[in-house]
Amino acid sequence: MATTTDFIEYVCEQLNGIGAIRYRKMFGEYTVYVEDKPVVTVCNNTAFVKMLPCIADLMHEAEIGKPYDSAKEHYVLDIDNASFSKQIVEKLVEVTPLPKSKRRAG
Repeated sequence: MATTTDFIEYVCEQLNGIGAIRYRKMFGEYTVYVEDKPVVTVCNNTAFVKMLPCIADLMHEAEIGKPYDSAKEHYVLDIDNASFSKQIVEKLVEVTPLPKSKRRAG
């Protein structure tokens, strides 16, 4: 089941107030960017975040899953808990680099 537009918009609403938020459809699913940094992957109406040391203590009880078959394991973010989700995403924004710009040939 692919992620619905309603769900991706809900994810962004839950993160409202922590910076510039946008989402981009990729391979039929979505990536949520905060301050132009890719921090949340949304697949099958589930929000995932990378398993990084900066959030390990906070996410130690979180469910773990793979957003898609070939992915590494990620934490499942409890997006219904807006204050907790914002706390996690703010920590991820601090350590996530901006994507490298892609130069076009020609």
